Amino acid sequence: MYCKGICFITDAKCTDLPLYDMVHHVLRAGVRCIQYREKDLSRRQIYDNAVTLRKLTGRFDAILLINDHADIALAVDADGVHLGQDDLPLRVARKIMGSKIVGISTHNLDQATEAERGGADYIGFGPVFHTTTKDAGAPKGVDNIRTIKENVSIPVVAIGGIRLDNIAAVIHAGADAAAVATAICKGDIAANAEKFVRFFNHNY
Repeated sequence: MYCKGICFITDAKCTDLPLYDMVHHVLRAGVRCIQYREKDLSRRQIYDNAVTLRKLTGRFDAILLINDHADIALAVDADGVHLGQDDLPLRVARKIMGSKIVGISTHNLDQATEAERGGADYIGFGPVFHTTTKDAGAPKGVDNIRTIKENVSIPVVAIGGIRLDNIAAVIHAGADAAAVATAICKGDIAANAEKFVRFFNHNY
């Protein structure tokens, strides 16, 4: 099990809306995967927010992934955890999470194949395009998605600078899903999310 279609990554810096309202708008629009990413709050605040999001996503039968913190993901009964390359080692997270989802960000073919060998359920790959959301390095481009898909059998979730005007290229390159933050949460969140959902419903 992993996030199909659109995965919304929370970003408190690109909207004035409270976290609950932000995610509620996205879920009502039809998105069924939420990745809670938060770097600036205490672990207790992240836990409290994760509890709220678990209740909210449960109402919509949506997947909830917690970034970085396997223990918090387990404590709130989230569906899984998403790791970065500098977070808890994949094998340790798998031991903690058991059969729950464990995904990991990758930025090249070696990291992607290592993630599959290490037991990841899916990989996030990117940044595909230029992104201002986080300092994730130079854009990898869509051709690298094709290379990754040719060499791994687990799902690939593309991330980084994905917008309505370039998402088709990402999916056509073989990505199984797309993780989106700024293109949804900047501006009219509900309308933006609906457009992404409509794109997938009409094309895939």
